[in-house]
Amino acid sequence: MTSRKRISVALVGLIALVVIGWFVRDYAGTGARQAVPGVGSGLPVQELSALPPEVGQTWRLITTRGPFPFPGKDGVVFGNREGVLPRQDPGYYHEYTVPTPGSSDRGARRLVTGAHSELYYTGDHYESFVVVDTAG
Repeated sequence: MTSRKRISVALVGLIALVVIGWFVRDYAGTGARQAVPGVGSGLPVQELSALPPEVGQTWRLITTRGPFPFPGKDGVVFGNREGVLPRQDPGYYHEYTVPTPGSSDRGARRLVTGAHSELYYTGDHYESFVVVDTAG
């Protein structure tokens, strides 16, 4: 094989590796984060398993539609008056209590759902939020 053919074969191989790497990148790591609803908000993303266990318990109640520990307060419209979450039309967000062990009232922890499957958690009564990755 001539040196010109070797260079051509090496170049074609390199191009093939770059193209394969481009597609693999979309299915591993980088692409997975983009699939989390709410990631476009710019808020930090946290895996559900890394949050307090009561968050997971409340998420299970949301997915099974209750019963909730604070009927009449859980599932109500969240107004986003603080403006921390992305602006949406009224009624877009709903909030749910995440019980705080040892607290005699609802405490400060909440899960907020969005109409497009977003899930946000606040541990400080709406001062800050994280996007919850329910797959993790």
